[in-house]
Amino acid sequence: MDDLTLRLFKLSSEGFCCAQIMYKLALEDEGSQNEDLIRSAQGLCRGIADTQKTCGVLTGGLGVLGLYGAKGNETQSAKEDFALMLEEFHEWFKTEFGTTKCVTLIGERDFASADQSYKPICAGMIEKAYKKVYEILLEHGYEYGNREVIA
Repeated sequence: MDDLTLRLFKLSSEGFCCAQIMYKLALEDEGSQNEDLIRSAQGLCRGIADTQKTCGVLTGGLGVLGLYGAKGNETQSAKEDFALMLEEFHEWFKTEFGTTKCVTLIGERDFASADQSYKPICAGMIEKAYKKVYEILLEHGYEYGNREVIA
């Protein structure tokens, strides 16, 4: 197992969902923490509010891109390339996985049950998506830990 796989296993074992894991990985890689952000991301879990609609890996990845390119306060504007980064990730996700719907990706689930068999599917998607977010950020001149464009 590589480092990312081990980190995914650990975070999943600790009870974090897909969207939360996407954020936690990004924050860990930049050496920071934000419990409020992680807490708020739980609403995106399991297809947004456990409805199995839009996948939490997708919404989490879009959110990580937002950490770098979105408007953060009243004096800021979104970075010029922010919409393009979102579009790139969204299109890649649809192409890579064939859909953005949680129910199609992992099958219909009763998340209150003890069945956790969907987790390996999600872990594989998280790993690919996290690497893609990282790639998109690098292509647009960002790096983790420095939310200003460096190129």
